[in-house]
Amino acid sequence: MSYRDVASKQVLAWAVVATGARMPVAMTPLALVFLVRERPAGYTLGATLAAAYVIGEIIGAPLLGTRMHPDRARPHLARGLAIGASGFAALAAFPHAPPPLLAAFAALAGAAPAAASGALRTLLTSLVPKRAAAQALSAESMLTFGIWSLTPAAVTGLALGVAPRAPLVLAAALMASSVAGLWLLPAGWEADDTDRAGESMHRVLARAWPAYVTGAASLSLLALAELVLPALLEQRGTTVGWAGPLLTGLSLGSAVGAFLYGLRSWPGQLRTRSVVLMCGMAVCLTLVALIPTLAGMAAALTAAGVLQAGAMLTRNLSLREMLPPSALAAGYSVMYAAVGAGYAATGSLAGALLHFVAPSTAILAGVGLTLLLTLAGALGEHARTKTVAPGPRSTHDPKTGDVPLTEVDSGGPGGPEGAPIRGGGDPEHRL
Repeated sequence: MSYRDVASKQVLAWAVVATGARMPVAMTPLALVFLVRERPAGYTLGATLAAAYVIGEIIGAPLLGTRMHPDRARPHLARGLAIGASGFAALAAFPHAPPPLLAAFAALAGAAPAAASGALRTLLTSLVPKRAAAQALSAESMLTFGIWSLTPAAVTGLALGVAPRAPLVLAAALMASSVAGLWLLPAGWEADDTDRAGESMHRVLARAWPAYVTGAASLSLLALAELVLPALLEQRGTTVGWAGPLLTGLSLGSAVGAFLYGLRSWPGQLRTRSVVLMCGMAVCLTLVALIPTLAGMAAALTAAGVLQAGAMLTRNLSLREMLPPSALAAGYSVMYAAVGAGYAATGSLAGALLHFVAPSTAILAGVGLTLLLTLAGALGEHARTKTVAPGPRSTHDPKTGDVPLTEVDSGGPGGPEGAPIRGGGDPEHRL
C-alpha cells in the first residue's frame, strides 16, 4: 500500500478536471463580495449572494446526485458544469443587474454543478485498485485543501488588481475547461443497481444518515474558524489582516494531514477514529477561543487543520462502507449538501450570538453544538451496526486480480467497520 497505486495518467487527468470544477467553488463566496462591494450596502448584498449560492448547492447536490446514472455520468456532469459556467459568466457580464437577478445567477451557478463533487470522487476511486481507496481519497483531499489555500489570494489579487468581475470570469473559464476535460476520463463507473436488493435509492441513502450528521459537524467547526476569526482577532487587539494567513495555515495543515493519513494503517474502528478526530478538532477550536497570543492561535488552527483532514477522510470511508457501489455518487452528493447545511447553520448561530456575546464565547457555543452533532452521529452509527445481521459473502477485485476472499458482511460494502479479510488486511484498516 502506497501512493504509487494512485499515480497514473488517468488520475492526473482526473486532477486537472477536478481542479477546473472545484476551484470556482472555492472562489465564489469571496468573489461575489468583491463583485458588488462598491454598490450601496455592497457587503450585505455580497453576503446575500453568497448565501444564495450555498443554498443552490444544498438543493442541487442531492436533487441531481440521486438522478445520475453511474454508467452514463459524463453527459450529466457535462450539462451541470456547463450550466454552472454559464451562471458564473452571467454574474461577470451583468454585475450591475438587480439583486434578485444576481441572486438567481448565483443560485444557478451553485446548483447546476453541485453533483459534480460526489461524481468525481466516485470516478476517482474507480480509477484505482480497491486497496488504494484511502490513498485516492487522501490525494483528493490534498488537492482540495491546496485549492482552498490558494484561492483567497487569487481572488483578492484579481478583484483589486484587474477588475471586480475578473475572479468570476476566471471561475467561468475554469468550469468550462473542466467540461472539455471530461472526455479524457471514462464515461462513468461500473455499478449494478441490483446491489440495492430492490430498495429505492432514497431508502438506501437514508440509512447512512449518521455519516451525514458527522459530516455536518466537521464543517461546523470550519465555519467557526472562518467566520468568527476576524471578530476574535479584534477582541484580542490584533490586526484583522492576520485572519488570511491564519486560515491559510489551517488549509495547509489540512493538506499535510491528508497526506499523513494516507501513509499508513491506523488503529481502531472507523466510527471510533471519527469521534476521536472530531473531539480533537473541538479541543483545538476551544484553544483558539481561549489562547490570547497570535502564535498560540496559529498553532491551534494548524493542528485543527491536520485533524480536520483525518475527520473528512474517515467520514468518506465510512460512507463507502454504509452504501452499495451504485449509491455512492448519490451518497457523496447528499453528504455535500449536509456539510453545506452544517456550515451555514453554525455560521448563522455564531453570527447571531456575536450580537450578544464575545467572539470567544460564540466559538465555544459552536463547539458545543458540534460535539452534540458528533455524539448523535456516533450513536446513530452504533445503533445501525447493531441492527444489521452479519453474514458471509465472497468478493473479487477485478482491478487487482485477487482470488475471491471471504469477509464478514455487516451491511454494505466492506461492512460498517471494515472487518479483517482473511489472507490480508482490510483496506479500510490501511489508512
